[in-house]
Amino acid sequence: MFKKSLTCAALLWLGSSVAHATDTQPTTTAQTTPQPEQLYPAVLPKDAMPELAQVGLYQVGVKTINLVNKKQFNPGTQSIEDRKLTVEVWYPTNKTTNITPKAVYLNETRLGLPFALQGNATRDAEVNNLTGQPFPLVVLSHGYTGYRTIMFYLAEHLASHGYIVAALDHTDSTNAEVDIVNAPFSGFFSTLLNRSRDQQFALDYFTNTDNFVSNIIDKKRAGLVGYSMGGYGAVNTVGGCYQFNQQTAATFTGSKDTNVINGAIALLNTCAGGQTAPAKVDPKWKAMIAMAPWGGNYQLFNAESLASITTPTLFVSGDLDDISGYKGIQSLYQQTGADHTYMLTYHNARHNIAPHPAPQVAYQNEIDLGHYFEPSWSNVQLNTINKHFALAMMDCHVKNQQDKCAYLNLNGQSNEQDAQGNPTPAWNGFAHRYATGMSWDMKKPKN
Repeated sequence: MFKKSLTCAALLWLGSSVAHATDTQPTTTAQTTPQPEQLYPAVLPKDAMPELAQVGLYQVGVKTINLVNKKQFNPGTQSIEDRKLTVEVWYPTNKTTNITPKAVYLNETRLGLPFALQGNATRDAEVNNLTGQPFPLVVLSHGYTGYRTIMFYLAEHLASHGYIVAALDHTDSTNAEVDIVNAPFSGFFSTLLNRSRDQQFALDYFTNTDNFVSNIIDKKRAGLVGYSMGGYGAVNTVGGCYQFNQQTAATFTGSKDTNVINGAIALLNTCAGGQTAPAKVDPKWKAMIAMAPWGGNYQLFNAESLASITTPTLFVSGDLDDISGYKGIQSLYQQTGADHTYMLTYHNARHNIAPHPAPQVAYQNEIDLGHYFEPSWSNVQLNTINKHFALAMMDCHVKNQQDKCAYLNLNGQSNEQDAQGNPTPAWNGFAHRYATGMSWDMKKPKN
């Protein structure tokens, strides 16, 4: 839809191109499949769980597809190539049977240890128009490194509440592609370049082309959830333009060559899915959630463009985030100009506030465990709270369900007492005594 362009310079070069996609069948490997793990063996009682974390009305199907974004610049080969993206798609369905096996999500840790996770969705379930009304799209975008099912709990949850959820394997940025020990930054420049482009490409593909969910998808409304580098891309996708300078470009290219640095700046300083100024944010984006977004700690976003963002935005962060930096995330919240801008802080949490709990194999070494583990928080509880607030954001701002907006209108902290120790009401949607260690900030509409 919108023209994507990059400027050529030195060894970094690219002409303008338009994205296209094709469906292909997912590939399989001959390796032995690990036994599936159930990461969520117990569920909180209904009266102790955040209200919007409860499973929705719909059964959920899931399908893996392979897409191709044609004629994209590959910084690894310095050439124009088709960019292949594997995408996991969850969708509401009523066509599942008791004998149909539930989905198993296969992946590997950062050190290449394979694992399998038991899901609740049904693989390749039938796609049906269940209500006569289309279901909005939500795009999920992982960090560096990561994989498309790292937030499968959130995808299944949103699909059960009437959303189509597309989670990407960002090529050059997955656990399987990056040697985290010997070449940990091998895919980082590609990540800087492609995160927002991949997100916009996913929206364009699912809403503008004929695909397997075309008859049930809402072509005018969508949401975006990005974690870490996915959050870096998501801020850009809704209008926070990059402003790499000589210093930051040199840092993240590892080059001292002025021509290469200037070429990198020309490639990276784009906005809203790879556009050059004046950029236009796709009006289909109705809500964005940036979880532990990277980049604010390096002032990589133009302040004027952040102030011009109009898409309702929720920032989520741990106040001890040592990867993206809590102050950097706070600065993004403070500079974002949308009337409906919110920030949820998990106190005493670091960076791993979005992934599913660690698979058992990750406990064999610190590198793998460190991709998931939170010292002071249960990952299951973080996932549960994330489900609640993600659904509140999407229902309020994507589906325009005004009753759900009340779950976003909260007082400052969740501990049920003020600074003097006097009792205060529990947050809306949370049971008494079941929501400590969080704080909430929000901007009041200008009008």
